[in-house]
Amino acid sequence: MIRPTLALSLLLLSLCACDSGPDAAPPPPSPADSGTPAPTADAGAPPSSAPSDSAAPVGPISSRGQRVAGEPGAAPQGTGDIDFDMPPGWQNQPPTSSMRVAQAAIPGPGGPGDLAVFFFGAGTGGSVDANIQRWLDQMESADQPKPQTFETNGYKITWIDVHGTLKPSGMAMGPTTPQPNSRLLGAVVEGPGGPWFFKATGPDATLSAQRDAYLAMLKSIRKKG
Repeated sequence: MIRPTLALSLLLLSLCACDSGPDAAPPPPSPADSGTPAPTADAGAPPSSAPSDSAAPVGPISSRGQRVAGEPGAAPQGTGDIDFDMPPGWQNQPPTSSMRVAQAAIPGPGGPGDLAVFFFGAGTGGSVDANIQRWLDQMESADQPKPQTFETNGYKITWIDVHGTLKPSGMAMGPTTPQPNSRLLGAVVEGPGGPWFFKATGPDATLSAQRDAYLAMLKSIRKKG
């Protein structure tokens, strides 16, 4: 006669032997494992939470929202240490972009114009010729103006004056429809720590009257301090 305690021991041994095979069911989860497990890292796939624009560095952007030539991923490094005199009557405004070091509204009989001064970082922003041609391409004009160059306080300034129809930009910045009877005054300022880009756009009646003031501003450019 098998004693009850011995029978119980044999039964437990039998059950252990049945649960030890490869098809045995896993033990029930502990309270710490009852939540959703953390996903394992997959070295072959990018994290799904990565920002969509994190793969490509942002380069310099022109006043019309277009990518311009320069060092990839270059960022503004201060203002390049220049000063200049804003023409009297021009209304200083807080820069609306990190690429702008100054901006202003230009009053006049044709309606307000806009000035934007850009600095993308020392040595970046594209060549003088590329920027002059870009500005010319933004205008539909019967004229073929030639850039002019002068020097002031150790800085070389190349500028263009073109009038006609300002073309739509198709970007976040700039007009969305053609703007006839417009004018564009653009200048590239070369010097230590530069270049800088001075661009004024607006109605021809306004900017033609402010042309001399624009040139006086460029001639006032000097090293800060």
